[in-house]
Amino acid sequence: MKVLLAEDDAVTREAVTTLLEGEGYQVQAAEHGAMAWDCWQQGGSDLVLLDIMMPRLNGYEVCRRIRAADPRVPVIFLSAKSEEIDVVLGLELGADEFVRKPFGARELLARVQAVVRRARPESPAEIAFGPWRIFPKCLRAEGPAEVELTLREVKLLQLLHRHRGEVVSRDELLNRCWGLEYYPESRTLDQHVLNLRKKLEADPSDPQWIRTVRGAGYRMPE
Repeated sequence: MKVLLAEDDAVTREAVTTLLEGEGYQVQAAEHGAMAWDCWQQGGSDLVLLDIMMPRLNGYEVCRRIRAADPRVPVIFLSAKSEEIDVVLGLELGADEFVRKPFGARELLARVQAVVRRARPESPAEIAFGPWRIFPKCLRAEGPAEVELTLREVKLLQLLHRHRGEVVSRDELLNRCWGLEYYPESRTLDQHVLNLRKKLEADPSDPQWIRTVRGAGYRMPE
């Protein structure tokens, strides 16, 4: 698997490269955002690791460009910027993970492995609810409008649809869609649900299809 790593700090770049290559990944390292974008355009990357604060082009902009070109490739932010707004912005741009610096080798490998393992939805079968039809292979929803979805959003919809009428706990959603390695105290799940509501609900403040069950989880009605 080929990994594109964009990191302007030479020590961190070399350490992450050595770590990943030791696990069998092929790493293409870029020392600033413009170089990362050039490397991406050459093609062949299966996973992207992005620092945020980089010269010439920041990680947010690189992620935005990559997502516009390919909504499928997994993207992980590696950043010392750890305020909630930084995490939320990264997720809204389509990142699959946000790893805060400093991080340990085992944590980074666990996050990478979880993202790679879940880089494709479990089933390519189409699902339907309300006015919407979801096409997992195309990462697209059709209904009142045509909407682009991320891999993670598709997985959440598939799991909720599979258990429609039932409450799916937060822990189950995190474990099934992110993996056991993920830290359940993260706001990541809430942010992904919010993004889905903005895309699929007529009134995101009064959701009909992805309902919150306070203290328990989420439910999709039958």
